[in-house]
This record gives sequence, C-alpha cells and structure tokens, in this order.
Amino acid sequence: MEDKNDKLVTLAIHTYEKAEILKTMLESEGIPVSITNVNQIQPVISAGVRVRINESDLPHALRIIEDSKWLSQEDEDENGSNDKIPKILIPVDFSDYAIKACKIGINHAHKTGGEVMIMHAYYSPYFPSAMPMVDSITYDVSEEESVLTTLKHVQADMENLCTLINRLMKSGELPKVKYEYTFREGLPEEEIIAYSRIYNPSLIIMGTRGADQKDIDLIGSVTGEVIEVNRIPLLAVPEHMPYQDLSEMQNVAFGTSFNQRDLIVLDTFMQFIKPYNFKVHLFNVSTSKDEWNEIRLTGIHEYLKKHYPDADISHTVLADGDLLLAIEKFVRDEKIDLIALNTQRRHVLARIFNPSIARKMLFHTDTPLLVLSDKK
Repeated sequence: MEDKNDKLVTLAIHTYEKAEILKTMLESEGIPVSITNVNQIQPVISAGVRVRINESDLPHALRIIEDSKWLSQEDEDENGSNDKIPKILIPVDFSDYAIKACKIGINHAHKTGGEVMIMHAYYSPYFPSAMPMVDSITYDVSEEESVLTTLKHVQADMENLCTLINRLMKSGELPKVKYEYTFREGLPEEEIIAYSRIYNPSLIIMGTRGADQKDIDLIGSVTGEVIEVNRIPLLAVPEHMPYQDLSEMQNVAFGTSFNQRDLIVLDTFMQFIKPYNFKVHLFNVSTSKDEWNEIRLTGIHEYLKKHYPDADISHTVLADGDLLLAIEKFVRDEKIDLIALNTQRRHVLARIFNPSIARKMLFHTDTPLLVLSDKK
C-alpha cells in the first residue's frame, strides 16, 4: 500500500533517453518512477530530465543501479571522469559566503590535485512542493513569466560567478583548476544529497551565514539537513572566516571519545589534513573527565604514536560543566582554526548550532566545521 506521506526524491538527472531507460529498469523492479523536464536552456549541463522516486524506494533503487553498473558506467563514459581524482562539490546560492566556499574549494582542489563542481539548486513557481529555504536564492516571477525566465536568471548569476572565478585565476589570486557547474531544480538540501550520490565527491563545501544573522540557524538549515543525511565529508565555511585557503590555518581540532567509530573517523580526518602542516588538537566531546583518565590517555598516546608518527598531535581535557562554554574557551585559548566532528555526535552539533541557545557562540562566526562519517 502506498504511503501518502512518502515524499518524492531525485534519484538522478539525465538526458531524456537515459531517463526513460532508467525509468523502465526501475519500474520492472516494482519501483514507481516519475520524470520531469529540468532545463530548457542548457540540457547538456543539467542533463535535461530528473528521475524521481518515493524516498522509501531509494535504497532499493540505488542497489539496482549499483548492481547493474548502468549509472556509473554511463557517467564515466559521458564525463570521462576518473574516480582517483578527488572531486569537490560546492553548492552555491551566489551569496558572499558561497563565493568564499568556492575560494576554499578551489584552493583545496589545487592542493590535492582535484577538480570542482559548482552546483546551484533553485525552485520555480511551477514546482508544486517548492517553498523558500534559508540558504537558497529564490526569484520573484509573476504567473505570466515562465520557467524559462527563471532559468535565465540563474544562468546569468552562474555566469557572473564563473566570470569572477576566471578573473581571480587569471590574476593569480586563485590557482587554475578544472571546474564545472550544474543546475538542479528542486529543494536545495534534497538536490544536494541526490546529486552527491551521482557525482560521488570526496568533499562537500558549503558557505554558511554568520552568527549575527537574526533568527537563522548558524550552520544554515540546508547545510544542517545535508549533514544529517549525507555520509560524505562536509566542510561548513562561515562567512566571517578570515581565510580563503586552508593552508593559512595552523591549529585544527578533532572532537572524540576514542571509541571505535571515532578512530575510523580520525583516520579520515588525518587523511584530509595530510597535504597541510597543521597542529592537531584532540578534545573530549563530553565534560566528564572519567572518559579521559590517565590510564586511557596513556593508551591514546601509544595509539597515536603508532599510527601517526609524524603528526603534531596534542590533547585537551575540557573543564567540567557547560560543554559549550568549555569548547568556546578551548577554541579561544588554542586559537583553533577548524573543528572536526563525527556525525554520530549529533547531540553536540544540535547544542552548538541550535538557534534557540540563549548566549551567542561568537567564536563559531569565524570557525569552520568539518563533519565526517564512519559510514560510507
């Protein structure tokens, strides 16, 4: 029996011919599919048609695609992509903080030998479930104006962004790396998650507003939704962050309890910072000192020395009491430039970034957050 509350999600975006093939394949397995036209301006860039299914069918559909190798082979043949090349996905809304995210991403791609995909998700007035989102740009169109007009607006904004990037590359302010862009029609968080499953980036970078914005979740509603669902490392870049290149940072922090999941994520984190000369500060995500007693700390030091002999790693045991105040003092005292956490620490994320918190966590205005997962 069909669940009326089961929402539609975008599985893939292709040309009309490929979308029909995928539709036939999925429907033969009992999965209802709808396809809709996306872009009437640049079908090559957006691939034309979005394939949508019920959210509850997503795991089954992804298994079918993976088993058949159809989607991965088509994408590789079409794009000539190489999975060994690090790919960075940067969703943008053409704001100043989104531009900062682009600068961070392009510099990181240059450092790691990667490439960049800039993505913009928009909604049109004719998209039934569309509604304004905090981190998305919307366009004021009357009933007489068509979807084509909306697409012209977003195309112009993207061209302006690319003109800026090209100018910065030409002047040497940004390194020259391969980058492309794509448009997705729909709710931003939904489209980012869906497209990341297709593009398979090694990192997502998203700009976020600062803490001085009224009634806005610091981490951004869209970014928060992507963190909650996605399993790809995500770097949230605040608009007031003083850097445009991670190489300018000196001190990075990793929150942990040193359980098995955290050790998996720690290895991902150490691989992420490998191209950089960072000092790593470990800190406990609980203010209970029982977690980090002397016996356990001795074991931690032995583990780190064995697995990361060349890394500059130290630890800080946060003071008992209020976790947020303890983190604030730690970031300030150690001059932390970036905080990394496991997505398992959702309770920590919620407490840090909940907009209802009475006091302002001012240090987060300038401190980017790297969220990692122990699941692939």
